[in-house]
Amino acid sequence: MVDVRFGIMGLGRGRKAAEQIMEADGAVLTCVCDLQEEKAREKGEEHGCDWTTDYKEMFARDDIDAIGVYTSSGTHCDYAIEVMQAGKHAFVTKPMDILVEKCDAAIRMAQERDKILAVDFGNRYSPENQRLKAAIDQGVIGDVILGDVKMKWWREQSYYNGGYPLAWRSRKETEGGSIANQGVHFVDLIYWLLGPVREVYGRSATKTHDIETEDMTIAQLTFESGAWGLITTTTSNYPNLGTNIEITGTEGTVRWAQGKGASNRGIEIITKDDEAVDLSQFEIEETVADIAEDMVSAISKGTPPVVSGEEGKRSVEIFCAAYASAESGGPVSIG
Repeated sequence: MVDVRFGIMGLGRGRKAAEQIMEADGAVLTCVCDLQEEKAREKGEEHGCDWTTDYKEMFARDDIDAIGVYTSSGTHCDYAIEVMQAGKHAFVTKPMDILVEKCDAAIRMAQERDKILAVDFGNRYSPENQRLKAAIDQGVIGDVILGDVKMKWWREQSYYNGGYPLAWRSRKETEGGSIANQGVHFVDLIYWLLGPVREVYGRSATKTHDIETEDMTIAQLTFESGAWGLITTTTSNYPNLGTNIEITGTEGTVRWAQGKGASNRGIEIITKDDEAVDLSQFEIEETVADIAEDMVSAISKGTPPVVSGEEGKRSVEIFCAAYASAESGGPVSIG
């Protein structure tokens, strides 16, 4: 198998992706790019690869097969389209973007150029989460009737004032807010576990930070299955309480907790018989560990990426519907 040659754009979150590429079989990190020369040089020297501050230079190289975009949220699909126009496969960090229209444009480009387009959602690669999905799909908690996401995080004002360039986390032009940035991990997770969403009723506000974007959103969901959902996201909660998810079925409940301050971290399933369900009993297909292995497999073996562009768009549809509902004061349909 010929090694897949990678480039990474943006060395904030992109640092981890670069490390994953270095560790993945069949992957070679060819070049890293960041607007900050010191950061680009440091990571290039650390990984023994080329580095640049000019992304167009990296996109134009003929010794790169796939490029990961790890820039501000509102630029993901713009850059992904340029990557594919340059003849390379593309993957982006979460969220796929902050506008559904941009996601659609990137998906069309992937189809036109016959390129892979993927979204890096770490929760989808977790074997524990995959077993949880198998358990829910097999009816361990019966018919799902309710799914709650409670993400109560804390972010200092300095978090929003920072960010290169131009404090992108605080501006609507480049970011959404607590549900679009931090919360999108769990929007994607609850969608993946419970299925497509039909309608969203949302409220958003900026409570404790000097920012254009929101720092608190509540979204009430109606899933196509008939189940209801409630997503609460905020970066104004001190202390940080992490993320807690509860999924209620007719025969039991799932508790999922993650992060600093989360109660009873891990995954727990309790049935009506007050019996704890051992997730290890649920078989899952052998899968890839992260986005680097995912892209290697997709490019060299033709396997579908864990989160395709179409899948990545779903969480964007949900949080955009929440924002639109908050503006209009009424529910917003999806699809």
